[in-house]
Formats: sequence, C-alpha cells, structure tokens
Amino acid sequence: MPETLPKTMTAIEIKAFGAPEVLVAASRPLPQPGSDELLVKVAAAGVNRPDVLQRQGHYNPPPGASDLPGLEIAGTIAGLGAGVTGWRLGDKVLALLAGGGYAEYAVAPLPQCLPVPKGLGMVEAAAIPETFFTVWTNVFERGGLKAGESFLVHGGASGIGTSAIQLARARGARVFASASGAEKCKACEALGAEKCVDYKSEDFVELLTKATGGKGVDVILDMVGGDYTARNLKLLAPDGRLVQIAFLRGAKVEIDLAPLMLKRLTLTGSTLRARSIAEKGRIAAALRREVWPLFEAGKLKPMIYKTFPLKEAAAAHRLMESNAHIGKIVLTA
Repeated sequence: MPETLPKTMTAIEIKAFGAPEVLVAASRPLPQPGSDELLVKVAAAGVNRPDVLQRQGHYNPPPGASDLPGLEIAGTIAGLGAGVTGWRLGDKVLALLAGGGYAEYAVAPLPQCLPVPKGLGMVEAAAIPETFFTVWTNVFERGGLKAGESFLVHGGASGIGTSAIQLARARGARVFASASGAEKCKACEALGAEKCVDYKSEDFVELLTKATGGKGVDVILDMVGGDYTARNLKLLAPDGRLVQIAFLRGAKVEIDLAPLMLKRLTLTGSTLRARSIAEKGRIAAALRREVWPLFEAGKLKPMIYKTFPLKEAAAAHRLMESNAHIGKIVLTA
C-alpha cells in the first residue's frame, strides 16, 4: 500500500530578510508534482552559500521557483507526476532544486533527479547535487580540465572546494587548493591536494608558481573575485582557464589584458540556479555517466562537517557564516 500523504508539511520560511533568526518553521500545503516531476519525501537537505544570500535578500529565486531556501535534497519518492517513467514510489533519489529544499517534502523536475549512489546514505547524498553539478560544469566543461593538467581551487575547505579536490584528483589532475588556517589546509591535503596554501599567511601566486616549476596552473576555480582576479591571471599557465563562480571580494575588478593576450588565457564563469531544466538535466546525465561510477567505487565521498534538524536551520546558517566548517552542512528530517 502506498503511504498516505499528509495535507500539510513543515517548511522553513524566510519571514524577513536578515540574520539567521529570520528562518522560521511554518506549516505549508503539501506541494503537488506536475508533469515530469517527482514529489520527494525529504530525508536530508544541503545548506549552501546561495541559501545564506537568499536569506539576506541578495539572491532571489528564479521566476516560478519556490520561495523556500534549499537547492539540494535526498529522500524517497512519495509521488509521481504525469508522464514520469523509470521511477517508482519509495525509490531513493537525490535532486537539484531551484528552491524548496528546506521542507519535509519537495517537488523536483525529473531531469534534475538522480539515483542515490550505491553505498551512500541520505545525508551524504543530499550533499552532492549543488556542489557536484557546479564542479562538473565549471571545472570540466567550462574549464576543460584534463588528466595530467594542474588545478587550483580557492576555498578548498568549502563544500565546493572539498568536492572539486576529490573529483579533480580522481580524474587524474594535479590538485592545489587555498584555505584559511592549518587545520583547513591539512584537510584539503588529506582529500588529495598536493599543496594547500594558507591564504592568510602565504602568497598563493608565489608558492604555486614555484610548485609548478614556473609554468603556472592550467585551471583555477575561484569564488573570491576582487583582488584575486589579477593574481589568478598572473598564476595561470599559457592557455590557462580561470572559471569564476562567486565574488566574495567583489564583482567589479580592474585587470591588465596584456597577460590574457600573451598567454592566450580564457576567463569564464557561470551560475547554476537560473539555468533551464533541460540544461541542468544535461549536466545530471553527464554526472551519472562520468561521476557516479567514482562514487560507487569509493573514490569520491561527500565530506560532511555537521548535521542539524530541519527546525534548526538558523543554527546551520550561523555555522556557515562563521566559516569554521570543513565540507558540507546538512539539514535532516
């Protein structure tokens, strides 16, 4: 017998833009899956920087998306929309969302859903979608990172960073990272970074130029922007690629175009949330083909720092804003 679904659910709303305390538990009607959508009973939901920005009023959901925060979930299928094939009620699933993950139930577009990799629990599965979709499309598609090339990720101890280090290493790249403090650098190196630069006390351009024998780095994934941009361009090897996915130190920068031209550099970047369902589905298909075998072979594993019950979402956000975490923060049902 299929499980009888409730009419309402608990969800975490943003009652007003501001500090973590604006995240409050509320009762909402159970969402209904439309055509080519799944209703997921959420077991765990990842916490990400865009959730913090949305709570602060700096990152509105795209048109048509849920106003609830939460971009990634894992759980079991509780309902099938019209036209859905290949899935059954009760199947374990993870999904990338445009919003709505901080809730007991969420609706996910079918192309953005993937089976939970064998050997992983729900908390680990919920830590995959936002980070690995982002890393795959930016590092390997836009950045074109290949086996044998060198790769640097700034913010190596973040959810994105810990995922990027593992995936780049598993696919045969030479990996470097930057992070703040000895503990975070040690964690990055344990995950596969050859060298992690403590950006608070060391110069990543100087150290990594030396580490690469003067050549520089082939691909850089950057979330910092601002004054890092010119330094990244200086560090890049000939034909190197700088991929921008955030700009914690500012979006507006001044750069010297001469090194870009002389070294034939590529400066690119992307966002994920506003992309079409079809585009996200294409990334999901690539992940299932290229990355899922690595999860199931034990070569990749999301790094979980701490979990919080759903109703303690405010505490999870406080931890994220403290920058004390290494890896992912996850909410549990």
